[in-house]
Amino acid sequence: MGFSCRIPCVKTLLNNRQRQKRLAWTKDKKDWTAAEWSKVMFSDDSKFCISFGNQGPRVWRKRGEAQNPRCLRSSVKFPQSVMVWDAMSSAGVAPLCFLRSKVNAAVYQDVFEHFMLPAADQLYGDSDFIFQQDLAPAHSAKATSTWFKDHGIPVLNWPANSPDLNPIENLRCIVKRKM
Repeated sequence: MGFSCRIPCVKTLLNNRQRQKRLAWTKDKKDWTAAEWSKVMFSDDSKFCISFGNQGPRVWRKRGEAQNPRCLRSSVKFPQSVMVWDAMSSAGVAPLCFLRSKVNAAVYQDVFEHFMLPAADQLYGDSDFIFQQDLAPAHSAKATSTWFKDHGIPVLNWPANSPDLNPIENLRCIVKRKM
């Protein structure tokens, strides 16, 4: 009948209000030039699973190879993972910051002081830049907003629930695949 087994595409679940805000955001940014986008330092934090044997959801095998080690996907009850903060721009990438605790506003601001500011200095020198972050609670906390204002760093307004708009997700996907 023409059906094939496929892995479903992942799509961000959005409500109508989020859709409208994303549309307004894209309309506002649609005429930005390459020079304007080159001023943006995209950032995010992510969990990297460091457990063994993550082969993905499928394998190609022949009949009788089901128990062949290369055809198995290992499973662990509590996989080891590490949280990493990263940033990138058209000028290059920031060094990875391995986060040793849950991310709250204080931890996040510490990352800015020790990783983001030196990276911005290296990537942009004395030129202006715009910092991008999503709307995670530590990112949108009043203390974090105050930190940016105190340091004179403009923050790109960002629509909620929009990881698919952040190009750093593509870079992170490459890194995770290579791991």
